[in-house]
Amino acid sequence: MSSFFELVLFSVDPNFIQKAVAAGVESILVDWEHLGKEERQKGFDTQINFQTVDDLIRVRQCTDARVICRINPPHPNTPREIEAAINAGADEIMVPMVRSVSEVTEILKLVRERCGVGILVETIDAVNCAHTLGKLPLSRVYVGLNDLAIELRMPNIFKVLINGTVEKVRECFPDIPFGFGGLTLPYRGHPIPCYLLMGEMARLNCHFSFLRRSFYRDIQGLDLRIAIASILEGLKKAFLRSPEEVERDHQIFSLLVQEWIRPEFVSKGG
Repeated sequence: MSSFFELVLFSVDPNFIQKAVAAGVESILVDWEHLGKEERQKGFDTQINFQTVDDLIRVRQCTDARVICRINPPHPNTPREIEAAINAGADEIMVPMVRSVSEVTEILKLVRERCGVGILVETIDAVNCAHTLGKLPLSRVYVGLNDLAIELRMPNIFKVLINGTVEKVRECFPDIPFGFGGLTLPYRGHPIPCYLLMGEMARLNCHFSFLRRSFYRDIQGLDLRIAIASILEGLKKAFLRSPEEVERDHQIFSLLVQEWIRPEFVSKGG
């Protein structure tokens, strides 16, 4: 990763990708994950993409930036998905909904070092075996707050950042690029302002994160270069805080998280 913090963009739009990379985005993610996702996240405000091999090829052709392909969770067709992603030019694949070490070791064998392999820790099983997962040659680890909160029946997606769960996972991957959550402009984001989430990313020494769905809405009418620069500047400020400032911001973040109950959780009787 060339910068101090890698911004990853979900997009298959060549024109927007080229502008975003010129503005400072380092990696593009093409999202194939859909198997089981609609049922798993039913009733929650999440996004499901149905992107294709052709989308990945088009993205690869339009940029020299790092291209990541999120495949489906491990299933019988995983070997074919891996081959398709590599042949289409993916620099990395990301494996969602990991539940065992054996799943990941099998994928590493299938990949044969032809591209990077990252995983999403977003299940209880993955949290429980994170120490062993941390010994594998992974290109990155991302904690998926949405699915993890659903499995844990947490009232909101950020609860795992204040109850020690993410810290526990972080400790298991000391030498592997680590990330969680999603980013938008520092003073946007509801009900948790993004600058406080940046503070948590800095507190846990993260290396990357995704530009989240609301990023597209929040930058309407803005110069993309200025928008990306403001996010990177916000992250730099977060990493330069004193220990006292880190603790202060964490306490503020914790209070806001404790006060927020996700509406979808209430509607499901949580």
